[in-house]
Amino acid sequence: MKLRAACHADISQLHALYEMLSVDAAIGGAQQIARVLDHPGTHILVACVDARVFAMITVHILPNVTWSGRPYALIENVVTHKNERGQGYGRALLQHAIDTCEHAGVYKIMLLTGRHRSARGFYEKLGFSKDEKWGMTKRFS
Repeated sequence: MKLRAACHADISQLHALYEMLSVDAAIGGAQQIARVLDHPGTHILVACVDARVFAMITVHILPNVTWSGRPYALIENVVTHKNERGQGYGRALLQHAIDTCEHAGVYKIMLLTGRHRSARGFYEKLGFSKDEKWGMTKRFS
């Protein structure tokens, strides 16, 4: 397994993973994925074998004023191919994202996970806590 930053050649495989991730939201096409890949401070990291992408995670590293100007990170869109779950791809990729954030000097990583999905324990095993802060969202139609 290789852990690396996604590139434009991965867009069709990334799109397939986004389709597996999203239950309710419409998925953008290749141009939207390319915009995310090209966005400063944003990284789509992938776990792959040869050229096949099995898992992805999006990491946004954002500038900050507090905490002596250290950035913070937001993790979003964590997904492993449905036929490859339980093989350690997601765990290795999330640890890679954590290491990437630590190397960038972030002071915290934030993520939200759905209440109706069973991923909370997955994140807790890698050091994320539900006890420090409340996660809230506001959606727009």
